[in-house]
Amino acid sequence: MMIFLLLSLLSWPAVSQDEETTEEEVVQEDSGFTDYISMDPAFVTHVGSADNKPAYLKAAVSLRSRSASTRPAVEAHMPRLRHELVMLFGEQTDIERLTSIDGQQSLREEAKQRINAVLEEQQTGESIAGVLFTEFVVQR
Repeated sequence: MMIFLLLSLLSWPAVSQDEETTEEEVVQEDSGFTDYISMDPAFVTHVGSADNKPAYLKAAVSLRSRSASTRPAVEAHMPRLRHELVMLFGEQTDIERLTSIDGQQSLREEAKQRINAVLEEQQTGESIAGVLFTEFVVQR
């Protein structure tokens, strides 16, 4: 009986931990799961250079996640994530670029990178798939 068990164990293919993680990630991405996490309230901040007429940005932001486990990590670190976006939005000096599609896309990508950097720094094991602006207004 013991020889039978030993032989059956030896016949199983060896799978490394990295291969298991990769398979899990593929299944997770292919699952079609999407969660939208709203960062309420909307962000309102001063933009542009100090020597120009004051301009303001209002941006309602939602984060797109591919995993159900991302929401708790995002909610746990929401104050820090909001801080990062307030700082990012406040750094914007080129109002013309902010009102262009390319500028907004660039801002979304930078926001995604900063949020994922915080989630990585906090060792959550989570990341977001994208940043969506559900409202974006620049007032001069």
